[in-house]
Amino acid sequence: MSGLSKFLKAIDWMSEKSGQIGKWFALVLVFAGSYEAIARHFFNSPTIWSYDTMCMAGGVIYMLGASYNFKHDAHTRVDLFYMHGSPRTKAIVNVICSLFFFFPLMIIMFKLAVTWAVKAWKIHEVMFTSFWYPPAAPYRTLFAVGLLLLILQGLARFIRDLYLIIKGEEIA
Repeated sequence: MSGLSKFLKAIDWMSEKSGQIGKWFALVLVFAGSYEAIARHFFNSPTIWSYDTMCMAGGVIYMLGASYNFKHDAHTRVDLFYMHGSPRTKAIVNVICSLFFFFPLMIIMFKLAVTWAVKAWKIHEVMFTSFWYPPAAPYRTLFAVGLLLLILQGLARFIRDLYLIIKGEEIA
């Protein structure tokens, strides 16, 4: 196995693990929402923490699932023409879109997320949407990590597509 293939498999492994970790937060989301609904409607005792917990769990699912979805080609795409293209044509479209849209946008978002996370750690930021004020820094950091994983998976896809365009065959 070549070094490039090992590198791509390592990125794929990280995306798989990210998705496996992220899916568990769906349980957090369901349990927090269920607890809130039962407490509010049956016991007239709403919570102050469940809304923020559900929002944060949803964000974790979204951010940790992004690279997993990208790896499995499960992201949203307008494929009116794309789905009818040959693998090489699809690779060309992917490379062009990656260079002009994906990488520039993701790099800008990653830089903003890192800045946001660092600031949250420095100022001990708290989420201010409720009265329990959970710390914001871990959540902000997770956004940066999720974007980094997405960029890495995009890089893996880019390398695979470029290899297909140049060599005419797929790399593992």
